[in-house]
Amino acid sequence: MSEMRAKPSIVTVTDAAAARVREIIANADRPVAGVRLGISKGGCAGMTYVMDLADTASPGDEVIESNGVKVLVDPKAMLFLFGTEMDYTVDKLSARFVFRNPNQTDACGCGESVTLKPASIEAADGRV
Repeated sequence: MSEMRAKPSIVTVTDAAAARVREIIANADRPVAGVRLGISKGGCAGMTYVMDLADTASPGDEVIESNGVKVLVDPKAMLFLFGTEMDYTVDKLSARFVFRNPNQTDACGCGESVTLKPASIEAADGRV
């Protein structure tokens, strides 16, 4: 008989990030379901994190509900984002979303782009 394992979350959302997402959604000019998180090719390190307001979930999206917000993870980004913590930081000179990603192998000096490797199958399966 096989043992049931809890499905690991692709992305976790800190309290600070959830509060900022709730604020963004509350100020949106239309009803939205949450934020869509993905990656795109670009920047000097090869990839950038992309986050947009989402009207509805798209087929294949991983829907994560955390701290009262919905994060819809683009299916093409799942293996690159597995294990990522989404946070929101504020300091004297900036306020921004920060992604702590165990799959990140490098970043550019300005912090706008990153190099990502896909998560291992074992990590994505919750075996490690």
